[in-house]
Amino acid sequence: MTNDQPTPSSDPQPAENMLDRDDGPSKFNELASFPIVGVGASAGGLEAFTQLLTALPCDTGMAFVLVQHLAPNHPSALAEILSRTTKMPVTEVQGEPTVEPNHVYIIPPGRTMTISNGVLQLVPRETSGLHRPIDEFFTSLAEEWQHRVIGVVLSGTASDGTIGLEAIKAEGGITFAQDATAQQEGMPHSAIASGCVDFVLAPFEIAREIVRIGREPFVLLTAKSCRIEDEPGFVQIVKLLHHSTGVDFTHYKFNTLYRRVTRRMVLQKLTDLSQYIDFLEKMPSEVEALFQDILISVTSFFRDPDAFEVLRTVVFPKLLVGKTRHDPVRIWSLACSTGQEAYSLAMIYAEAADAAGSQAPLQV
Repeated sequence: MTNDQPTPSSDPQPAENMLDRDDGPSKFNELASFPIVGVGASAGGLEAFTQLLTALPCDTGMAFVLVQHLAPNHPSALAEILSRTTKMPVTEVQGEPTVEPNHVYIIPPGRTMTISNGVLQLVPRETSGLHRPIDEFFTSLAEEWQHRVIGVVLSGTASDGTIGLEAIKAEGGITFAQDATAQQEGMPHSAIASGCVDFVLAPFEIAREIVRIGREPFVLLTAKSCRIEDEPGFVQIVKLLHHSTGVDFTHYKFNTLYRRVTRRMVLQKLTDLSQYIDFLEKMPSEVEALFQDILISVTSFFRDPDAFEVLRTVVFPKLLVGKTRHDPVRIWSLACSTGQEAYSLAMIYAEAADAAGSQAPLQV
């Protein structure tokens, strides 16, 4: 059970959690035939939402889902206000609507929203703990829509949206944060500091880039059945990466490399692979950026809840049988780039040991 990105080596093997899932066509490939733009904001969000929607044409072919921090017990007029700024239909989510292109959907008060099978789903907001509706929605959107997601964090305090943008970028999506035009810079600054933001722009400039990206074939990519050695351009890119980083991607999954390369082409506004190869040869910084994109970390605490529950209730109790305080349990956490999985394992073990009354020490 490995949730983190593999540590670079001379012959890296793509991890299952790279999330490109190229072993067969995704069950959502046919469903997700258009991009979805997730937009999150808190304090100062109304102004930013207004600027963004005003600058967007009504026929982008994308769906826009806006997640705002709202007072949980008061009706919201956000949908009514924003409907005056765009010709796209703007609706506050009720029931379980199926997302459609050229529509704007807005989270209602007192709810947490996710997406599943193209349907927006609402659950009551938790009454305790930290409320992070942007992270919740962005993460579920990334898991389902993969590289067809564009994530935008606008004005707001604190850090909601950062984890969600990390998930979107890990899936190969494109990420934005508002620049110094934000009334409250906490949320954009948090996202930018994480290193997961592709563009830092004002809302009207974000709208312009979204329209450009939506026209790129990248957002509608599907899996290709071929090998790196069958594509001369990608062979050349692999050689450039090997020469610059010492890491050989010859046996990497083609679709993983293909999507990361095309993503970088979109960011650099290049449409031809030969142009991108020339760009790589001239710009060592872009070789490093591509390398980091390929090996992007995909991790979070308790990232696979079902697996951790099995560990807590089944695996660890069995491991603890007959263990004494002088007989440690040892766990290896593979490729733990951030340590979040290792810490998660330690916490789950502590719970299981406490429940079993065991004093067996743990080594991770």
